[in-house]
Amino acid sequence: MVLTRRSKYALRALIYLARVRGTGAVLIGEIAEKERIPKKFLEAILLELKNKGILESRRGKGGGYQLAESADKVMVGQIIRLMDGPIAPVRCVSPTAYAPCDDCPNEETCTIRVIMREIRAKICEVVDRTSLSDLVEREEQLRLAANRALSFDI
Repeated sequence: MVLTRRSKYALRALIYLARVRGTGAVLIGEIAEKERIPKKFLEAILLELKNKGILESRRGKGGGYQLAESADKVMVGQIIRLMDGPIAPVRCVSPTAYAPCDDCPNEETCTIRVIMREIRAKICEVVDRTSLSDLVEREEQLRLAANRALSFDI
């Protein structure tokens, strides 16, 4: 499974909105600039997230986008599925978009399917328990660790 650019951009935009939550609605241009996402592409992504109830938008002065609910309620797995569809390294292990593999002689004894099912389960376990709040917190921890690595005493 490869995370699409669409999912990555959606997650980056949502993490940004989670980070600045409480400061009001944020303009698309600000998100695009800060996260280095092409504005036109971001517009389509944010509109879809709004239509799915993840974001709220406001028009006019003070307008822009903000999270529709708290960042600890928005899970990474939810966003990946909204943007890319089912999480599955191969279609024969997807519970919602199952399709047999064209080149598999016997699905019941396929060891590739067995390991792919385990991989899918582990991926889902992580992304379904990780919220936007968790990512904002991890981002801050990484930033602090990077700053400590750069600072030294003489």
